[in-house]
Amino acid sequence: MRTGITVDALRARFSGTRLGEDPLDVAMPPGLHRWPHSMRERLDAPLKPAGVLVPIMERAQGMSVLLTQRSADLKHHAGQASFPGGSMEPHDPDVRATALRETHEEVGIAPHQVDVIGCLQAMPTITGFAVTPIVGLVRDPVELIIDRSEVEYTFEIPLDFLLNEDNDQLVEREWEGRRFRLREFHFEDERVWGATAYMILAFRNFVLNK
Repeated sequence: MRTGITVDALRARFSGTRLGEDPLDVAMPPGLHRWPHSMRERLDAPLKPAGVLVPIMERAQGMSVLLTQRSADLKHHAGQASFPGGSMEPHDPDVRATALRETHEEVGIAPHQVDVIGCLQAMPTITGFAVTPIVGLVRDPVELIIDRSEVEYTFEIPLDFLLNEDNDQLVEREWEGRRFRLREFHFEDERVWGATAYMILAFRNFVLNK
């Protein structure tokens, strides 16, 4: 199933979004009731502000979303699929600037190459961050320059695939000896799970006005 979403429709949908005054004002992930109690408790810990970019690539064959496979040597979210981004630094004026700076550092997309169209509310992670997804359009041609100390490789998933509600999977995982169910996206050989999967769900719900 194709959603038929257009660039203009995305712009219109996000046109009214604004960064909140407090980057630590978070919205809880959907499906939180399925998580183990010990995992939910981690979301109540003190949070650090962070920003990620949801890079929507305007390719000739259609729009896609760029993700990174994080290095296995990183302290946080090692070996996971994620959006480019990271924690807010003292010199960042806001989490939007954080997301753009980190994207430039990690994959070489410069801030002037990103047309920011809006944002979603910050979401807490069990690693102690309040992550604000910044939504931006990136038009071809763009050359990716990957920082291998943080990113193993990048990949893209068609936007229509992520917006199709038939394409996320409810899977069973284990946490500290307890089994629970959560949503994931599987595309070709890539698996998107954890906080990134829930950001995609929040993005999809917002775009589809769910």
